[in-house]
Amino acid sequence: MSGRYDPRVPDDHDPTNGAPISAAPSLLARALALAAIIIGGVCGGLIGYAFVDLQCTGDCSTANGVGLLIGAVGSAAGVAVIVVLALRAMGEWHASK
Repeated sequence: MSGRYDPRVPDDHDPTNGAPISAAPSLLARALALAAIIIGGVCGGLIGYAFVDLQCTGDCSTANGVGLLIGAVGSAAGVAVIVVLALRAMGEWHASK
């Protein structure tokens, strides 16, 4: 008995190099995901700043900062959700091959 439940269940090591099989995305995919989140946050911050700046007159530095912060955090969070879903889908797609 080899310890597996079913002969169709694969071993937990890659037969080509003996390394453990991992569900983690590649380093390149993770780096691109981080870059997308950062770019999305910067763009959201710029939009939030501009949105508040167009509506405010006089000294608006605090309001502009709040708009920048809310826009950046909201946009980065939205991009992060999409990135996580894309990385999970990519991992499932590679596992089904």
